[in-house]
Amino acid sequence: MDLVHHFSMAFQVALEPLNLLLCFIGVFVGTLVGVLPGLGPTATISLLLPVTFKLTTVQAIIMLAGIAYGAFYGGSTTSILINIPGEAASVVTCIDGYQMARRGRAGPALGISAFGSFIGGTFALVLLAVLAPPIASAALNFGPPEFFALAFLGLTLVTYLSSGSMVRALMMAFVGLLMGYIGADIVTGNERFTFGMTKLIGGLDIVPVVMGLFGISEVLLNIEKSSETREVFQTQIKELLPTRDDWKKSSGAITRGSVLGFFLGVIPGGGALIASFASYALEKRIARDPENFGKGDIRGVAGPETANNAGAGGAFIPLLTIGIPCNVVMAVLMGAFMVHGVIPGPRLMEEHPQLFWGVLGSMYIGNVLLLVLNLPLIGLWVKILKIPYSLLFPLIFLFCLIGAYTLGNNTQDVYLMIIFGVAGYLMKKNGYEPAPLILALVLGPTLENGFRQSLILANGNPVIFISRPISAVFIFVALFLLLSPPILKRFGKKRPGLLVEGKEDF
Repeated sequence: MDLVHHFSMAFQVALEPLNLLLCFIGVFVGTLVGVLPGLGPTATISLLLPVTFKLTTVQAIIMLAGIAYGAFYGGSTTSILINIPGEAASVVTCIDGYQMARRGRAGPALGISAFGSFIGGTFALVLLAVLAPPIASAALNFGPPEFFALAFLGLTLVTYLSSGSMVRALMMAFVGLLMGYIGADIVTGNERFTFGMTKLIGGLDIVPVVMGLFGISEVLLNIEKSSETREVFQTQIKELLPTRDDWKKSSGAITRGSVLGFFLGVIPGGGALIASFASYALEKRIARDPENFGKGDIRGVAGPETANNAGAGGAFIPLLTIGIPCNVVMAVLMGAFMVHGVIPGPRLMEEHPQLFWGVLGSMYIGNVLLLVLNLPLIGLWVKILKIPYSLLFPLIFLFCLIGAYTLGNNTQDVYLMIIFGVAGYLMKKNGYEPAPLILALVLGPTLENGFRQSLILANGNPVIFISRPISAVFIFVALFLLLSPPILKRFGKKRPGLLVEGKEDF
């Protein structure tokens, strides 16, 4: 009965005219972001966050969440048509999607991608509605040791599953933790690392940091490639609806992708990227004809595209129920919650039920809007892909400057954004990922609060972290993940994160 009441509240809030409009704007912008290579949901949410300051918390999160899950719909378009993933989670779609386009089957590839995304997203939202209340109730029993251990595990998983060197990912996480210590001490109130600047007493604002690391840095990276023209494969896009044979081949992949993607999305450090790779690997492993993969097999499009959207939905569970973002997009969304004065976590459903269920209802509606939008507007996305980046980057840069300034109506945020933009550019050029840094910056206060409060409760005895079962399990799993890469390397094996880019150092 409670679930019926909650669903009624969800759609009552989501169907308010302004909320419905903002949901449409969010998913439309998200799809556009997914279509345009080089500008992901993380940067876009950061850029548009200042726009939401005049909106209510419900309205702001509805729009920003629409961008987050909408981007995964658009990412498949570029993967299939120009062999360039618009979003990182669509990397795998390039393998078979582009080959289908070359064989004149771009339409069915785009169609099964849209339908699979809708099914995976809807499946994730149903489980989100069912599982979120009991998880939040269980999380109410968490104390400081459990929150410390969970934040520690989340950071460890992100570094473990990152592409490239785990050592570099750990370095970035350490830098993020140091940045999180800037400001007033949580216990004594003393200033730390502020260098006498009043602006830093409250800590670093996440918005200019993320806008710099993901927005400005991407602009700088893409300027280098601005002279390159994106060649859209010249094929007639027709027959967008998959045939009965296509559905017969894809149904199993869509089902497995929905389940696998959701549960990998829930795990901190997992998310849509790992889900899409895992789905492709699973489909290829269980197929009777694995040799067809890589040559335009529709299962290689249906499985990963379903999984990445199911993973995107599943990623909302740890954020909304425990207050732990499991990937960088969720970390930025957590920053949006905090900017609007709401702390996501176990008490969110109790203290802000209209916010939680209203956002959930908007995600259901957003999934329907995305399905309706994507198929008819594919021709428009193709035209947008032909716009030279030299015309786009000045507008993106200008929007970054305006957004950073309006955050606090001062130039210090602009300088901060530019500094982190240059830093992000240099980091990416040299193989250092900004995602662990951002997650550490967001989780840093939770980690520190949990650590110091635990020691105060235990009179300084660190045994408290392993004397409580849940905390002990989280910590031992995190330590195992930290110690396993060199052990795996000794036996000639690689950790899962290295599958993304094939790097060999750990």
